[in-house]
Amino acid sequence: MKWCYEIMNESKNDVAWRKIFEKYDLLEQIEQTGFFEISADQIREFREPRLMTKFDHRLNLPKIFLENDLSILPITRGDYLVAHFKTYHKFETELDNVENFSFPRHIQSLDARNVFNERIALNVALASGIIADFMEDEKIVLTAKGIMCTGKFNFEINNVESNSKYRVQVKNSQIEIDAAFEGIKKFAIVEAKRDISEDFLIRQIYYPYRVWKDKLTKNIETIFFVYSNGIYHLYKYKFENPEHYNSLILVKQKNYSVEDTRITAEDIQKVLSEVQISPEPEIPFPQADKFERIINLCELLSEKDLSKEDVTREYDFDEKQTDYYTSAARYLGLVEKKNSKNVSYGLSSLGEKILSYNFKDRQLAYFKCILSHEVFAKTLKRFFDSGAMPSKPELVEIMKESNLFNVKSDETFVRRSSTVNSWINWIVGLIND
Repeated sequence: MKWCYEIMNESKNDVAWRKIFEKYDLLEQIEQTGFFEISADQIREFREPRLMTKFDHRLNLPKIFLENDLSILPITRGDYLVAHFKTYHKFETELDNVENFSFPRHIQSLDARNVFNERIALNVALASGIIADFMEDEKIVLTAKGIMCTGKFNFEINNVESNSKYRVQVKNSQIEIDAAFEGIKKFAIVEAKRDISEDFLIRQIYYPYRVWKDKLTKNIETIFFVYSNGIYHLYKYKFENPEHYNSLILVKQKNYSVEDTRITAEDIQKVLSEVQISPEPEIPFPQADKFERIINLCELLSEKDLSKEDVTREYDFDEKQTDYYTSAARYLGLVEKKNSKNVSYGLSSLGEKILSYNFKDRQLAYFKCILSHEVFAKTLKRFFDSGAMPSKPELVEIMKESNLFNVKSDETFVRRSSTVNSWINWIVGLIND
């Protein structure tokens, strides 16, 4: 068991959980019995349980959990188990192709270009026929959603430190279902998200699955649904053993859009030929390889400003990644850092404007933001001239010619070159005509 802490970088959850571990000698208790049962009242002594027990991604877990391979699961309405649970599942590599569906012209109360929360995304997917296509069923109706009670069930879950399994009993815990759709043959439980992530909490589909499994005679399907940047990513999982939490396997994955997603090489070359190069801002040069997650961060900020802690807690980021991606979004002029006692981040006017565009215009606007920086424009031009991405030494050479702010050592140039490579690959990767 580890007791190392980076005190200066601890979040409020980190501090509160460390105090709980110390008060109840929690690590020793787990060492002896394999688990520790803790109540909401015990947690509330240090911080609100709602903030202390909801971790949608493994990276969101408090540091002491990560350091000791621990996780937490609710077992009643006010009690939790802490143990070496394997509670998360990594998303499989998804397909590249996107299927286009038409949004019904007679629908006026939904705007398929302005999808700012999971509820709207699900409604658009239902109205356009995406849900029916993915379920391979007919006459799909939304039949359940919201908060409900689990009732009583038992299950097994893997121990991450050994080949053994835990036996867990759940009794009247609380769950929330984003949507459940029923057709002629099937009933599908859907967990919907707007954040792109590496993994997800299996409990979000497993607990609802166990609640409904014995209530219906129809096939029960579990679907993870992620909307970002005009694309609907759907994953269907099956629990091979209904009583085993970790028995899920991916049986289907598809991507959809209700907008025209065609982008040509000529579209990109036109932006490159017309873009005006801007002076480098006095903001650290980006160290954020996945441009899709910059877009996704902007989408999350479209609803409200978020503090650094909020971004870290609500997204699949650790504190360093929060710094890297908020800084990269600021570098591009999409996000602003608010100067207040507690620093927060919000969309710039440019960021808000771009999110209002249709899919194609939105991507072209992001291209323009990137290519207005000399290093990216030169790299893309080199790509189109040669038909291949520049090598790492060539990228470093281009970077050194581009007057980057506060990038001095060769090591830093090499490290940051991965972002240049990744962003240009993202741009050319969208060519699909």
